Amino acid sequence: MSTFVESRFEELKRYVRLSPDDARLLTDFRALAAPHFERITQEFYERIREHEDAHAVFTGEAQIARLQRSLVRWMDRLLSGTYDEAYFEETANIGRVHVKVGLPQRYMFTAMALIRVALTRIADDEARERAPAIREALTRLIDLELAIMLESYRENIVSRLRRKDELENQALTRSLARSARYVNAVELARVVIVGVDSAGTIRLFNREAEHVSGFERDEVLGTPFAATLLPEEMLEAHGTRVADVAAGRTKTYEIADGLIRTRAHNVRNVHWHLAFAPGDGDDIVLFAMGKDTTDERRVMERARQHERLAAVGTLAAGLAHEIRNPLNGAQLHILFLERSLKRDKADPELLEAVDVVGDEIKRLARLVTEFLDFARPRPLQLTGVSMHELGKRVTQLLALEASQSNVTLVIDLPLQDIVVMGDRSKLEQVMLNVLQNAIEASKATNGAVTLRIRRKPRHVAIDVEDSGPGIGALDAPIYDAFYSTKPNGTGLGLSIVHRIVTDHHGSIDVESVPGRTCFRITLPIEAPEAQSGRMKAAEAAGRPTEES
Repeated sequence: MSTFVESRFEELKRYVRLSPDDARLLTDFRALAAPHFERITQEFYERIREHEDAHAVFTGEAQIARLQRSLVRWMDRLLSGTYDEAYFEETANIGRVHVKVGLPQRYMFTAMALIRVALTRIADDEARERAPAIREALTRLIDLELAIMLESYRENIVSRLRRKDELENQALTRSLARSARYVNAVELARVVIVGVDSAGTIRLFNREAEHVSGFERDEVLGTPFAATLLPEEMLEAHGTRVADVAAGRTKTYEIADGLIRTRAHNVRNVHWHLAFAPGDGDDIVLFAMGKDTTDERRVMERARQHERLAAVGTLAAGLAHEIRNPLNGAQLHILFLERSLKRDKADPELLEAVDVVGDEIKRLARLVTEFLDFARPRPLQLTGVSMHELGKRVTQLLALEASQSNVTLVIDLPLQDIVVMGDRSKLEQVMLNVLQNAIEASKATNGAVTLRIRRKPRHVAIDVEDSGPGIGALDAPIYDAFYSTKPNGTGLGLSIVHRIVTDHHGSIDVESVPGRTCFRITLPIEAPEAQSGRMKAAEAAGRPTEES
């Protein structure tokens, strides 16, 4: 540890007047606060889920679980009473991690405010006469933590400014030759344009590339094009041809099903066009131009699905009406026949045969009802739907079925309820259908089914996860009417689910490997019309929406 770092830390401690008495108070307070750490942590991350910029740094639930454990350890360290150079260095490293994952600086202040309020409330409730002294000690220590972490942001800004200066100085020698060729057109184009030199390094990154990828220009200039922007699966499929264009062996190459990796570690669909175009006095030899087709593909897929459902729905309605009347007549005559045979004490085998016929007629009647539900969906009746209440209700309804199948049914709800503008009965139908499928899939393994509900900034995510054998092929048309992998399935269950979800302006996705299948239903929290209007306004302003 250098003298400069030691003097800086000691100076900060002296400035906030953090004393040995404060350290002893906080050490004693840890025993009162520790039982609350898990609750504070859960409330902390549920608050983050409400804000797009903070939520965007997460890569998934597994990462959030790790971060929650880290926050518990941080609060335990905060109240350890040991505030030495090792403590300083660990706090500084936490700040560097926040910078690395791209957490906006403003959330450092708001995050510390949440922790401060939670701990001071515990002190007020449980420390009694020592509460004022503990509050003062907490204020000094949390301000000290904040000052140390913010140093990491200052260091990052200074480093980026220096790097930006270096890059700008290097660019000055090339700017005259390059500016006349493409600067204005490249910056105004609604197409991703990335210029790459012969070493595969990014030398040009236009405004649309920043918008689609989420990277700032100074973050990617001078970095490898492939490692920074292209997912591994794209390199496996097209890497050789990309290298051929960069070397001039091939002049152009198109990747219609291409991808781009974003700063948030997601991927977006991009139609790439690569062109070998070296210029005099210019180090760029390859232009990678891409059109973001993510939203277009999503809209087209939804339109195709609606067309398929509408066509099959029309057929189903006609068939259902033609079949229902003879079925009712057959059911009535079977009932007369059964009564007559029982009255005449007929052979039991005859009665059994009549029962079989009756059961099959009932099964056909249920199928007809499903046809009509599919073919003639009623308009949505929108009300405020409590996700807590709905989740508890459907798990109660399926508890007996799960128990009889030796399947463990788990419900995982957030602390704060989430109210969605939706059709309660239809959303209940969606949850019941997907959960029943999951229970049936987990029968063979005596496994578990989990219903998990989580808040996103403007949406709610409903996950149904099972431990069954998985879906054989993820590209199977599982949402198409009459497609089923069950021996006696009608193939209408997931079709109806898909229609209800899309009617709510939501989406349904699936991840599946042997031993784990997860259906994720994403629904807007606000009314579908309001969400549609907000998305159109955001698109008109050129801002990314949460779905992107």
